[in-house]
Amino acid sequence: MGKEVLTGEHFIHGDAACAEGGIAAGCRFFAGYPITPATEVAERMARRLPEVGGIYIQMEDEIASMAAILGASWGGVKSMTATSGPGFSLMMENIGLGMMTETPCVVINVQRGGPSTGLPTLVGQADVMQARWGSHGDYGCIALAPSSPQECFDLTVAAFNFSEIYRLPVFVLADEMIGHMSERVVIPKKADIVIVDRPQPKVGKDQYLPFESSSDMPAPMAITGQGYHVHVTGLTHDERGYPVITDTVQERNVRHLVDKIRKNAQKIIRVETVGIEDATVVVVAYGCTARVARQAVENLRERGHKVGLLRLITIWPFPSSLIRSIAGRVKAFVVPEINYGQIAYEVERTAGGAAEVLLLALMGGSIHSPEEIEEGVAEFL
Repeated sequence: MGKEVLTGEHFIHGDAACAEGGIAAGCRFFAGYPITPATEVAERMARRLPEVGGIYIQMEDEIASMAAILGASWGGVKSMTATSGPGFSLMMENIGLGMMTETPCVVINVQRGGPSTGLPTLVGQADVMQARWGSHGDYGCIALAPSSPQECFDLTVAAFNFSEIYRLPVFVLADEMIGHMSERVVIPKKADIVIVDRPQPKVGKDQYLPFESSSDMPAPMAITGQGYHVHVTGLTHDERGYPVITDTVQERNVRHLVDKIRKNAQKIIRVETVGIEDATVVVVAYGCTARVARQAVENLRERGHKVGLLRLITIWPFPSSLIRSIAGRVKAFVVPEINYGQIAYEVERTAGGAAEVLLLALMGGSIHSPEEIEEGVAEFL
């Protein structure tokens, strides 16, 4: 049996760090299909999971991959898959099933340029709205955006924890640049990694209701096959999991799926800030773009300009309250991103006209330079 946690310092790329984060968090089942630039996650899992008593399966496509990890999760195993934009699109129907059936699992999306086949080997950040709204219907969503290989490890662990607490598929929205970047990654001792194991029901097996909710939190999830009566369906269902096709039950279902994230948003949201307390302009960035934005902000501050950085670690739920509070005291937000304004529009909506919003868009394939971001900020200095 190999080591579950490779404690120590490593020089690895972000894809490998995601795989190690998953294994450290307790993932023992991976189903996936090769796709650039996420294939290295699967390759690492194919080698490592058998070493720790886990199972790796290469599926026929991403539709089957998503279905497989949902089934594994109901069997009591922490499960994960990895893909990029085109595969993420194929997963959407089964992601919706995972949301409706409140099934914990993790999806790593190493983003590339799109749409369609797009730029298979080059960077993009255009899947952030797809993560939030990709499947039909209403539901809450958690998506984390690493900006380093270290965070690929850390946030994959966090994604598994969130998935178990709130019972849903959780997304790690990496990007090609971070996925293929090799840096120092420090993996702590197993005892120092916070791991959330699956809470088990505290009621008798005859009294267990798999979809009972209270205080905006889901019910503990029983392991299928251990004697609990479990019925799982994507249909609108009651607390037992049985289909009840009425508007009253639909109201309860959807409100619960949304509110368990919305009402716990402040427990989930993570951001990093630099100099926003006295800033007149704030740069909002995430993923690989945040690395460049940090350099631009540091350059401007060294020259005496009051510029801040708001780095989104959690993209969904979106830090709306923080954006609104900042908007009331700054001239503008500058949002560099490798898409045509997906988060910039969210910043603009949330700011509500209290501050201007400037989008610095790239369509994919390259990243911003610090000078480009500095020029955007200069319009408001």
